[in-house]
Amino acid sequence: MKRRVAVAFTGPSGSGKTTLVEKVAKVLIEKQKVAIIKNDPKDKAVFDVEGKDSYKFSQTGAEVVVTSPTRTTYFSQREKTLDDIVAMIKDFDILLVEGLKTLPLPRIAIFRNEIDESYFDCSEAIAVDETINLAQYTIPKDIDILDLNDTAQIIEWIKHNAKNI
Repeated sequence: MKRRVAVAFTGPSGSGKTTLVEKVAKVLIEKQKVAIIKNDPKDKAVFDVEGKDSYKFSQTGAEVVVTSPTRTTYFSQREKTLDDIVAMIKDFDILLVEGLKTLPLPRIAIFRNEIDESYFDCSEAIAVDETINLAQYTIPKDIDILDLNDTAQIIEWIKHNAKNI
C-alpha cells in the first residue's frame, strides 16, 4: 500500500482556512493526488438543486450517487468517520482536512488580527499574517509559527509533520 498522509487546518471563522487549503492544494496537486475534507458544522452547505432528480432522491434519506463521465457525487444522509471517508476516497496521496478539531491529526491553526489561544491545545503549528503581533501572546514552545502568506513554508511543514493514515 502506498503512503498516504493527512493534516488538518483549523481556526476561527473568517481566518482564511479555506483560502489556505485552496492554495496548498493547488501546489500539491501538481505532483500528488490530493483529497480535501471540509467540515460544515452548521450544516449550511447546499449541494443540489431543489426539484432535480438527484435532489428528490436525496430527500428520501437514501444514499445517492450521481455519476457522469467527468465526476461522481455521493449524497449521504449519514455522518461518516474519518476512516469511512478515507475508505470511500481511497486514491489519494495527501488529505487536507478543514475543521474537525477532534480528529487526531497534526493541525495548523490559522489566525488573522488576533490569536485565540484556546486553539493551542489542538494545534502543532499556527499560521499568522502581518496583522498579528506575536509579542502580545505567549505561544507554547512546541507550537511552530508559520507565515500564513508563505505557501511553500506551510507545504514544507506539512511534508515533515503530516500523519500517515
